[in-house]
Amino acid sequence: MLRKPELILIDLDGTLVDSVPDLAFCVDAMMRALGRPPHGEDRVRGWVGNGIERFVRRALVGALEGEPDEALFQKAFPMFLELYAENTSKRSVVYPGVRQGLDRMKAAGYPMGCVTNKAGRFTAALLQDLGLADYFDLVISGDSLPRKKPDPLPLCHGARHFGASPARSLMVGDSVNDVRAARAAGFQVACVSYGYNHGRDIREAEPDAVVDSLAELPPAFEGNSKLCPI
Repeated sequence: MLRKPELILIDLDGTLVDSVPDLAFCVDAMMRALGRPPHGEDRVRGWVGNGIERFVRRALVGALEGEPDEALFQKAFPMFLELYAENTSKRSVVYPGVRQGLDRMKAAGYPMGCVTNKAGRFTAALLQDLGLADYFDLVISGDSLPRKKPDPLPLCHGARHFGASPARSLMVGDSVNDVRAARAAGFQVACVSYGYNHGRDIREAEPDAVVDSLAELPPAFEGNSKLCPI
């Protein structure tokens, strides 16, 4: 179902880490400071993806689509950045099975990189604080390159960095952005069944495989797994 890869790139938010508790805390604090009602964690969970700027814009309009007043955004965005800098990892947690999966892939010698749309300052802090930084030989954040996922540039950059063939590389994520980036870059793509795909079942995006835990991935490369093919 999955060819044995020579490179594995993995998304961060919604794939390795549930960062919504911190994001929701910061959004609600921002909203209160603006004299507006908080949203709560359940609503915020559906807005994650596409980077922090897009996330704050969604929070201000209270919906996945739409644009807030630009003056309001310019006031709110620095507030959110300050809040999130102080609360990047206080409430976030590593998903079950992630450490086991990373340990097995690391022990097997797979080169691994983290590719996320999260801004670099927050990516580095989150990986370090939650003890995940040492698993990755390369980290590509949302502001590392001129374009981010779903553009294929971050994945192509990762493949070039490691000298890997895209056709023999694997992207692991949780959202349609990860699937689109992988397809455009010529990567295989596996998705976790949990995560932040705006409330949509990730199977609708037709990745090559879906796993309920990152620990299920390594056995798949030897053809001995219970992966759900699409």
